[in-house]
Amino acid sequence: MASPALLTPASKLKPLSPIKPNSIAPLSPPPTPQQQQPQNHHARRHFLSLATAILTSPFVLPITPAFAGSDEEYVKDTEDVINKVRTTVNMDKNDPNVADAVANLRETSNSWVAKYRREKALLGRASFRDMYSALNAVTGHYVSFGPTAPIPSKRRARILEEMDTAEKALSRGR
Repeated sequence: MASPALLTPASKLKPLSPIKPNSIAPLSPPPTPQQQQPQNHHARRHFLSLATAILTSPFVLPITPAFAGSDEEYVKDTEDVINKVRTTVNMDKNDPNVADAVANLRETSNSWVAKYRREKALLGRASFRDMYSALNAVTGHYVSFGPTAPIPSKRRARILEEMDTAEKALSRGR
């Protein structure tokens, strides 16, 4: 059974009734009680926004970028990490302190990376690039294979070579 609302070829279109001008709904809703508050509320809000803008302006509270430290601090920290990587990588696999040394190296390397990776001045340095690559290789190995797994000779040679080049770059100020 067909619905009377459906248009079929046999049905005729009915004209729409004209819209009466007095039946149009108002465009804006009636004002709420919050909109009817006195004008001093707006003045108070304006005053508070101006006071906040003045007190938090860069002249009163200057915004300075975070800086990890001086160049001497970077060199010292990087040399410390290089020494820890060398001693950890060269440890005998039967040494009972390997797991502790790896945990200490991982903590040191994480803090070094967290401290210096956002420094735009250091990102272009050869020492930073080589250190970051070597630390990535060392920590990636120990995360994947465990703290007591020995590093393969090719990987160890590459890590130690990157440490040497990072140390040379540090001594040249790069």
